Amino acid sequence: MTIPYADFSAPVRVRAGRTVYETVGKRCFDIFFVLISLPVVLPLLLVIAAATWVEGGRPFYVQRRIGHGGRVFRFWKIRTMVQDADAALARLIAADPVAAAEWAANQKLVRDPRITRLGRFLRRTSLDELPQVWNVLNGTMSLVGPRPFTPDQLALYPADSASAYYRLRPGLSGLWQISRRNAGSFVERVHYDEDYGMRLGLLLDLKIIWRTFSVMLRATGL
Repeated sequence: MTIPYADFSAPVRVRAGRTVYETVGKRCFDIFFVLISLPVVLPLLLVIAAATWVEGGRPFYVQRRIGHGGRVFRFWKIRTMVQDADAALARLIAADPVAAAEWAANQKLVRDPRITRLGRFLRRTSLDELPQVWNVLNGTMSLVGPRPFTPDQLALYPADSASAYYRLRPGLSGLWQISRRNAGSFVERVHYDEDYGMRLGLLLDLKIIWRTFSVMLRATGL
């Protein structure tokens, strides 16, 4: 089942009008899918949260992200880093020009010293994203959509792409995550978001969800 990469050479496109699936069906699909998955997701989430707490500290991490309509929302994850991760990052990029350049381009580090032993496993399998089922239920996210970015990353997005990004709810998974994920730069995500917005539909969402499970099993996350 192939989902092609976005065309990075093409100009940013915005689809005219909104389909019934985008306005109503997608939200109904999100709620239905999350509710039927809760008997599996909740016990797994409790076990992971307990293991994170035993390893050293609070299990959940809440961050501000930009979402639908440009609104800032509370984004939930399992904590995968040491407690003072933000301060540790500031110290690292101040002392290491190579790490600073990698962070500027990708907004992540391949060898991030802040990640805990359990956190590395959770990131590689994407299990740290499980708390975002709450974001899907409360309507701040969708199962599939653009990956939400932080307020300080807004400047990395081209100005003419903002309207298309804001039209969609951010996704727990998305076209970029099953295609490039850790292989490209941060700004490449914009083109995948635009490509997804142009082709949005139930069949594409089902394909992306199916491919997401495959990516999780291959443990390719950072």
